Amino acid sequence: MPLGLYISVPFCRTKCSYCNFASDVFSHSVFQRYVDRVCADLQRSPETAGQLSGRFERLVDSVYLGGGSPTILDVAQLERVFVTISQNFEVSREAEITVECAPGTLSPALLDVFGRCAVNRVSLGVQSFVDQETRAVGRLHTRETTIADIVQLRAVGISNINVDLIAGLPHQTMESWDTSLAEIIASGVPHVSVYMLEVDNDSRLGRELIAGGTKYHAHFVPNEDLIANLYERACERLEATGIHQYEISNFAKPGSESQHNLKYWTRQPYMGFGVDAHSMLLPLDQHAAAMRFAAPDSLENYLAGTQLEQTILSREGALEEALFLGLRLTRGVDLEKIAAEFGQEAIMSVATTVADLVAAGLMEQQGSVVRLSPRGRLLSNEVFERFVSVGDRS
Repeated sequence: MPLGLYISVPFCRTKCSYCNFASDVFSHSVFQRYVDRVCADLQRSPETAGQLSGRFERLVDSVYLGGGSPTILDVAQLERVFVTISQNFEVSREAEITVECAPGTLSPALLDVFGRCAVNRVSLGVQSFVDQETRAVGRLHTRETTIADIVQLRAVGISNINVDLIAGLPHQTMESWDTSLAEIIASGVPHVSVYMLEVDNDSRLGRELIAGGTKYHAHFVPNEDLIANLYERACERLEATGIHQYEISNFAKPGSESQHNLKYWTRQPYMGFGVDAHSMLLPLDQHAAAMRFAAPDSLENYLAGTQLEQTILSREGALEEALFLGLRLTRGVDLEKIAAEFGQEAIMSVATTVADLVAAGLMEQQGSVVRLSPRGRLLSNEVFERFVSVGDRS
């Protein structure tokens, strides 16, 4: 089964107040050391997989450079990453090759690299088309910048474009949200990701909200009910224009779904490289269901060569993943397929949970297929918690 490759580039021009990822602003002097390390890891991929008892596959059908902002690298550094991939893997001619870009970082030289390296998909971290909202969270681009970037990408033949939006930014209202949705629809991009603001201690804005403070415009963050309404409005308006929801946070025109991210949700093998990058490989040991491993989540530890953290996934753990990852998809989970892979007892172990969630209106069932209801997608974390450790009951 072909691999997906994920390359983490944890560097940003500015650290957004809402961000809880392992990315930050670093001196350009560290960029070359980081690229050297990532390329060395790419070259060692077969050995790494073998040492961790995972099955290595040279054939690759998706490549994803995420961040941070990969386009903050020098063009020569970015191209070196792609060249190293091509020297150590067999990238299929039909592979989906995605680069995340902060609006305003595209340049003619960068677009030339995209062409030489067969980049055919770009994800723009827009978050909002309302300048007041992007300024409030530390974004450097404007509405005009984003629209110009979409035009530039299409001019060089890249029409497979994703735009990220966040529901719940400071100063956001239903009216301003409708403005962003209207801009998305008018742009004609085939893929949209809509995330609800995460409030936790891993971001400056989250910490301020929890503390009840006013830094980072925290007192202008919409309440939970409005954030839920913003998400529901996005679902309705995007669906009405042919951009269909296929996953909790992702919407696409037919044929434009993210093939790389589908690997995660359907538990296909992938390898990650760089800070906080995760991997899942099929196991050499038939008693395990999968091999998972993760790189350190700090730049210092990654560059110091800290060992990967390995997890051997049991059949019980794989069953849990098949349920809560599969339920992220709008198409849901076919329990007959679960039974074919994990045994009929696996279905018996979740039957009561499924029935309870259907009765609560959080899930829907049609024949052997179960899926989240619209309300269930809003409360997905609560639903997924019900499926954790189901294997222990089988």
